[in-house]
Amino acid sequence: MHYTDRVNEFEKMRAVDSTDVVMLGNSLTEFGGDWSKLLRAYHVRNRGIAGDDANGIYQRLSQILPGKPKAIFLMVGINDIANGLSIDEVASRCERVIAKIRHDSPRTKLYVQSLLPINESFGRWTKLNGKTEWVPQLNARLRAYCKKKGIGYINLFPFFVRHGSHEMRKELTADGLHLTPQGYKEWGFVLKKYIVALS
Repeated sequence: MHYTDRVNEFEKMRAVDSTDVVMLGNSLTEFGGDWSKLLRAYHVRNRGIAGDDANGIYQRLSQILPGKPKAIFLMVGINDIANGLSIDEVASRCERVIAKIRHDSPRTKLYVQSLLPINESFGRWTKLNGKTEWVPQLNARLRAYCKKKGIGYINLFPFFVRHGSHEMRKELTADGLHLTPQGYKEWGFVLKKYIVALS
C-alpha cells in the first residue's frame, strides 16, 4: 500500500532536525517532488503522501515533531472532504493536527496553507462532485482558527482560481485536483517570501 510504503521510506531517511523545513500534506504535496529545487532553498523535506487525510497526518507527526523542525508548511483537508465528512468534522480534524504541532514543537514556525480549489469539469473525482464551494468554506474556518491561535496562514486559493469563481484555473490542473508544472510554479512563487523570511 502506497501509504505504508511512504511511511517506511521516511523511516529510512535522515531524521528530520531543526535545520529542516517540512512540506506536510497529501498528494498535492507529494507530487511537488523536490521542494528544495522548487523553492530554491536547502533542507526542504517532502512529507506528502497521496490519499492522506487529517487523521493520517496526525498519526505520522511522530516522525516529524521529535526533530523540532525549523518550519512546517501544512496542507490538509481535501481528502477528508472527499471522504464524505461535514465541514465541521473536517475543520475539527485539521485543528487537531495544528494543535498537536503547536503543542509538541512550539518553536517550529508553522504555516497552515489554504486548500487549493478544484475543477469539477474534468469529471475525474466523483467523490468531490458538488464540493467546489466547500473548499472556500473550509479555508475560512482554518483561517479563523489560525487567526485566533496566532498561527501563520497562507491563502493560496486566490492565486489558483478562475476570476469571479471558486474553480481551479484549467491551465494549473492536470485532472481537476492535481497540479500541472505551471501550478507548482505558482505555488512555489507564493511560498518563496515565507522561505526567505526563515533564512
